[in-house]
Amino acid sequence: MSFSIIHISLLFSAAFIAGAVNSIAGGGTLLSFPTLIFVGVPALIANATNTMALVPGSFSAFWQYRSEMKRSGHYWLWLGLPSLAGGVVGALIAVKVGDKAFERLVPWLVLTATTIFVLQGPIRTLILNKNAGDVTESNDPLTVAGVVIFQFFVALYGGFFGAGIGILMLASLGFLGIKSIHKVNGLKNLSAVFINGAAAGTFALKGQVEWGIALLMAVGAVFGGYAGASIAQKMPDKVVRSTIVAIGIGIAVYMFYKQFTSMN
Repeated sequence: MSFSIIHISLLFSAAFIAGAVNSIAGGGTLLSFPTLIFVGVPALIANATNTMALVPGSFSAFWQYRSEMKRSGHYWLWLGLPSLAGGVVGALIAVKVGDKAFERLVPWLVLTATTIFVLQGPIRTLILNKNAGDVTESNDPLTVAGVVIFQFFVALYGGFFGAGIGILMLASLGFLGIKSIHKVNGLKNLSAVFINGAAAGTFALKGQVEWGIALLMAVGAVFGGYAGASIAQKMPDKVVRSTIVAIGIGIAVYMFYKQFTSMN
C-alpha cells in the first residue's frame, strides 16, 4: 500500500497522541485505529497493524513501573499465562472472521470500547476507595481462579480488537486487593505487553500486518508515551477524556452510517 505525505504525517501524529493519551488516561486505540481506517487501510489489517504498533508503547509504559514489580512473580504467572493464551486465541478468531465481517463489527467494537472508556473513571475511583482501607492482597484460590479466568476473556477480547483492555484489567486486579496503584498499573501494563505481543505475533504469522505503517506508528507511540505525556498532562483530565469519547462516538456513528448507505 502507498500513502501520501499527508497520510504518513496523520498516522504518525495519531500514534504520537495515542501514546501520550495511553500514558495518562488510556483509550489511545480510539484515536489510532480510526485513523488507519480513514487513510484506507482495510479493517482487519488496520486492527492487526495497530496491535503491532502498540507493543513497544505497552512495554515502555510497563518499564516505567518496573521497580514496582519486585517480588511479584506470582502475579506474573497468574496474569501472564491467560494473557498470552487469550491474545493468541482472540487474534486467530479475528483472522477467521475475515475482513468483511470484521468491518461490519467495527462500529460495535468502537462503541463498546468507548463505553468501557466512559466507565474507566468511576471504576478506578471505586477500586482506589476499596483498596484504601484495611485490605490485604488476596491469595485465596477461588479469587485467583476467578481473576485468571476473567483475565483470559479480557485477553481474548484484547487479541480480537484491543481497545479498552486497560480498564477491564484494572477491574480484575481490584479483586486482588492490591493497595498500590503503581503496582496495579505496572501489572496492567505488563499484561498488555503479553496480550498485544501474543496477538501481534499471531497477526504477523498470518500475514495481516502492514509493517511499514506499524513501524511508523510504533515510533510515534513511543515518542508520544515519553515526550507527549508531559504535554497532555497539562490539559485538564476531563478535556482529554471528553475528546476521546467524542471521537469514539463520532467514529461509531460514521461507520454505522457508512454501512447503512452501502446497503442502499
